[in-house]
Amino acid sequence: MRQRRTFPRLLGSLLLVAAAGISCVGAAPAPAQATAARPLGEIVPAPASVRPAGSPYTLTAATRIRVDDDSRDARRIGSYLAAVLRPSTGYALPVTDDHGRGGIRLALGSRDRSLGEEGYRLESGRGGVTITARKPAGLFHGVQTLRQLLPAAVEKDTRQAGPWQIPGGTITDSPRFGHRGAMLDVSRHFFTVDQVKLYIDQLALYKINKLHLHLSDDQGWRIAIDSWPRLTTHGGSTQVGGGPGGYYTKAQYKEILAHAASRYLEVIPEIDMPGHTNAALSSYAELNCDGVAPPLYTGTAVGFSSLCVPKAVTYDFVDDVVRELAALTPGKYLHIGGDEAHSTSHEDYVAFMDKAQAVVAKYGKTVVGWHQLTGAEPVEGAVAQYWGLDGTSAAEKAQVAKAAQNGTKLILSPADRIYLDMKYDKDTPLGLAWAGYVEVQRSYDWDPGAYLPGAPASSIAGVEAPLWSETISTSDHIEFMAFPRLPGVAELGWSPASTHDWDAYKVRLAAQGPRMAALGIDYYRSPQVPWPAG
Repeated sequence: MRQRRTFPRLLGSLLLVAAAGISCVGAAPAPAQATAARPLGEIVPAPASVRPAGSPYTLTAATRIRVDDDSRDARRIGSYLAAVLRPSTGYALPVTDDHGRGGIRLALGSRDRSLGEEGYRLESGRGGVTITARKPAGLFHGVQTLRQLLPAAVEKDTRQAGPWQIPGGTITDSPRFGHRGAMLDVSRHFFTVDQVKLYIDQLALYKINKLHLHLSDDQGWRIAIDSWPRLTTHGGSTQVGGGPGGYYTKAQYKEILAHAASRYLEVIPEIDMPGHTNAALSSYAELNCDGVAPPLYTGTAVGFSSLCVPKAVTYDFVDDVVRELAALTPGKYLHIGGDEAHSTSHEDYVAFMDKAQAVVAKYGKTVVGWHQLTGAEPVEGAVAQYWGLDGTSAAEKAQVAKAAQNGTKLILSPADRIYLDMKYDKDTPLGLAWAGYVEVQRSYDWDPGAYLPGAPASSIAGVEAPLWSETISTSDHIEFMAFPRLPGVAELGWSPASTHDWDAYKVRLAAQGPRMAALGIDYYRSPQVPWPAG
């Protein structure tokens, strides 16, 4: 991996209380000196409630990180925090279960049910900082906020001068939506375990909690399946442009899962079918209706491939793949794709999706599919991921809304808003533009709760930002296209709707620039954002 990169000044910086007019639920008026210092205007995503008060806490060589003596989760999170802060501060920051005063205290078991599974309360003053949560994920998210309350230089991996002050006050915070995701396409271009782990670390800073891995497509099959070994040895041997491709062994996939779990992200694996399957069709001739395996594909066209729906062997294949992948994956969900099946008749598509959904249920997982799944018959509990545009036909939107009215949950990923592979403008050297140009304001300035006409607000599970990799082949490419749009998507998923304001957000986002630079993130300096000079 490249240099250490784990993620982002607290109550004095959370919201530009008066200067930028950022809305904050329950926020007390800021004193004039706090406004001048912009003490809390830098937190992304915006917390639900911020109450600046009192003196700051200063991190020193005597600071300890105190954890509950009976919680391995709190100790693990404390060790993570210490590892982030030690290189830049030069302090020992021992993690201890003693009950002394001061320092940074991490406490689990809060009885405040309003915090839910992922919420936290952060209290800071001259005597120390305390983060409390009901569950470990909330404690971890509170630590990410703590990081952003410290100067950006705290993210560097060499010793810096300080001082290391955390503004005084209280933050009480929990997410708007339970699903706040990012998708990484590792099929068109393959990314190594370390590259995926680096992206996970970057996602965690902004409280993203789902990583959707697109593991198969026409250009490559990226996960080892013991019962069908040529899927990787042959199907995984290339990528867009004809490079060497690659794949994850089961041990490597488990390594990704473990790293994601340590950052409180759930991995959702996707095997796209019945279309987007040329890598599989090339690997096994019997999966083709004519029994002839096509050559491997290194282009970027879509919609030309399909599993042979009438053949019994197709469902042996689906069963084996889902069985092995489900056994590897501890998370709740398994994504079966279902988009752009242009070479499959509607009748065959409906028949295939009925059978594929049943296989997912057989192995104890909840099915997720792209929103074309709603053109078949989504099973009870199914989740549809909507990737349409503002200009998508009313009929298609109505189809998705009807499914939502009937109980299907929706993940919103509108391509002309939060597809991270869309160009920012005509001069962007990477990405595509079939959904239009997507600058930072456009990716942020929409409301998931009211986006899809006819879909009940209760049906919206959350948001997810896909990054397709036709033109993306390095970690620097990922960073340039994801940042700074991804933090805005994270805010759409986490923060109360009342905090949503582009003019305020762009100032908070600008304050993330030095932090991203300190982390080595190669972000796009959008002209829409007032980045600090230098």
